Order: sequence, then structure tokens, then C-alpha cells
Amino acid sequence: MRSALPKVLHPLCGRPLIAWPVAAAREAGVGRVIVVDNPTRRLQEHLPEGVEVAIQEEPRGTGDAVAAAASLLDPAATVVVVNGDLALLTADAIRSLVEAHEAAGAAATMATMELDEPGAYGRVIRDSDGSVLRVAEAKAAGDATAEELEIREVNAGVYAFDGGALVAALQTLGSDNAQGEHYLPDVLPAMREAGHTVAAHPIGDPDLTHGVDDRVDLAYAHRVAQRRILERHMRQGVTIVDPTSTRIDATVTIGRDTVVEPFAQLIGATSVGAGTHIGAMSTLIDTVVGDGVTILHSHLTGARVDAGATVGPFAYLRPDAHLHPKAKAGTFVEIKNSEIGAGTKVPHLSYIGDADIGPGTNIGASNVTANYDGRTKHRTTIGSGVKSSVDTTFVAPVTVGDNAYTGAGSVITEDVPPGALGIARARQTNIEGYADRKDR
Repeated sequence: MRSALPKVLHPLCGRPLIAWPVAAAREAGVGRVIVVDNPTRRLQEHLPEGVEVAIQEEPRGTGDAVAAAASLLDPAATVVVVNGDLALLTADAIRSLVEAHEAAGAAATMATMELDEPGAYGRVIRDSDGSVLRVAEAKAAGDATAEELEIREVNAGVYAFDGGALVAALQTLGSDNAQGEHYLPDVLPAMREAGHTVAAHPIGDPDLTHGVDDRVDLAYAHRVAQRRILERHMRQGVTIVDPTSTRIDATVTIGRDTVVEPFAQLIGATSVGAGTHIGAMSTLIDTVVGDGVTILHSHLTGARVDAGATVGPFAYLRPDAHLHPKAKAGTFVEIKNSEIGAGTKVPHLSYIGDADIGPGTNIGASNVTANYDGRTKHRTTIGSGVKSSVDTTFVAPVTVGDNAYTGAGSVITEDVPPGALGIARARQTNIEGYADRKDR
């Protein structure tokens, strides 16, 4: 990957790579999930709760990695082994492999696939009865013969094992190969020598076992995963106008009859209700959106927009901005860490930060809450039914009572009582004849 970041922590549609096979395993009904990490333990904090971690002390190959987890394996259970970079593997594929393995009564069943250009994938060497003899590795020159390299059936990197047979066979592994590693497929000949059957299970779609070894592979995995995500939402009743230009992370939920227009991005822990309209070029990051909301060409991150509210165009809702039902954040409005009451409108050209605004209030154009005094952030409280005029600045901490007004161009530094009109500006003075005197 040519990266300081471990390969399996590279992000893919809202999850690190390693989280994809973990999620597929859990969806397939696997009872325990064990991830093999190295001694730096960089993966552990990125794993879901309940996932166990085994430590491979030195990078000595796939067989050694599985051996590092041997003490955690149940000898009486079926053990599925998956490469950590197989982000496109599905729960159905895992279930199908386990069912085929248990039906065959084999000690090991290896998922295989046929490729026109097998490249560095290990070649599957079969016996005359169709069972698997071994895998000829092809990672380095000398691992496989020229005849073996002509084989198109390859090891897909996914296995189902009888737990007891696997633990026993791991003890036989050596490193007599071009790379000097302990290859997991080398347990297969050992199982045959012990009198066990080794089966193969053609997995079908090569995308299921697409491994990520560089950023080109990562981009391909992103395209496939994104297509699957979009198709799932569309089949559940979401209209995605142009799937080729739309990004939706795997972690996003969307209600039916919602419309997502071109070039929209729904990222992270975003949740969108039913009957909502996400306009073109909008970005929602870790944002909760209710039913019947309209968002036009806006950027929201860490925000909450309740049912029937409207946002944009060109609005910016920052973390902890909360629009209550039927509220409005209009054109060129920025809101952060503020409560905007039900039905309240912030129509245009305003900054609202660290404020609590009651229901039914109308904030005039170009209003600002001056929330920072150079050392500390302060809150502004504006009641219900307030009507502030254009170019009002609220210098926090300040409170405006219910049903109050402010005069245009006012700088409000003191509390405004309920029902009062707050005006804070210099009186206008007209200098007669000024233009003529200036010309002279």
C-alpha cells in the first residue's frame, strides 16, 4: 500500500478493511470472531465489541498467523479462516462454504475460483477423484512449476476446517519454500496424510475474494462495495437518481421514499428518515435527519435535523446544530452547537453559534451571535416568537425574551425583556452639503 497505515485499516465505504470480513462473519452467524494482529495491536481499537484478538509475534506467513490463534479455537467446531483484506466477501458466501464443508464431511474445504489471469494466486492441485491434494504457491519464483502455473483454478483465501484437524495439522507446518514462510495451505497435505478428506468449493463470483494489495485493488473494492450499498438502498425503496455519482457509506441508514440527487455524499453514522429529499451536491457526515426533510446543496456534519425541517441551499450545519421540527436554516446560514426551535426560521446570511432559540422565531438576514470573547465561549438565548431585524448582532451572554423585537443594525449587549423592542445603534446624522464641500 506504500502507507504508514496498516493495510487492513485503510477505509472502504465508511469502515476499515478489516471490519468488512468481520461484519460478514457475524451476519453469517459465526459464534466467535478472532482477529490476528501483530504485537503493536493497532487493529484492536478498530474492531467491534466482542471480537477476540490473537497476536502473531513475527510475520512468518498465513499458517503461523492461524497458529497464533490456535489456543482460542474450539476443536469440536467448524473454523472458518478468512484473509483480513477480503472486503467483498459476503455472509451468503461464508454460509455456503460452511454448508458445503459440513455436507462433505471433510477435514478442510477450500474456497476456489477460476481466473483468466491467476497471477500470484496459489494454484489448486486436485487428485483424480476431485479432492484437493495441495496448493502450489505462486508468490515467488520457484514456488510452483511451469505446469502448475498453467492451472486457472486458484486458492481464494477462504477455508472451512474441522477445528481439531486444523490444530493438529498446524503443528506440522514448515517453511521450505521460496519465501521461507509458514503457508496455511500446507496443512492440506498434512490432513490427507492423516487420512482426512480435503474438499474444494468453487465460490463463483471472483469479486467475493478480491484481495486488496495496493491502492488500485482498494479502488476496485470501493466500486464494487459502493454498487452493492446503493443497490441495497434502492431495493428497499430509496430513489438514487444517479448511482454513478453518489457516495453512501455502509454505515448509513435511509428510509423509504427518500430521494438522493446526484453528487450527494452520505458518510459515517448518518441516518436519514423516510420521504426526505437530499439535494444535489449535499454532504451529510454523522448527521441524523428525520422524515420529510429537504436539504439543498448543503454541508452537514454532526448535526440533527428533525421532521419537516428545511436546510439550504448553501447552508453549513456544524456539530451539535439541532433543527427542531419544521425549522429552517436557509441560504448561506452557518449554525453550530445550537438549538433552533420548532418552526423557527434562520432564512439567510447568518451565523448562529452556541445559542438556544425557541419555537416560532424569525431571525432576520445577517444576524450573528458573537459567542467568543477571546477566552471563553458564551451562549445566547432567544425566546419564542421573537422577530429580529436585519444586521442584528447578539453579544453573548445575552437573553432576548419571548415575543421581543430587535431594530435593524442593532448590537444587542444587554438582555431584551419579553415583548420589548431592543435597539442599540447610534442615531443617524445627515451632513447637508457634504458632497459639494468634498468636491471643493
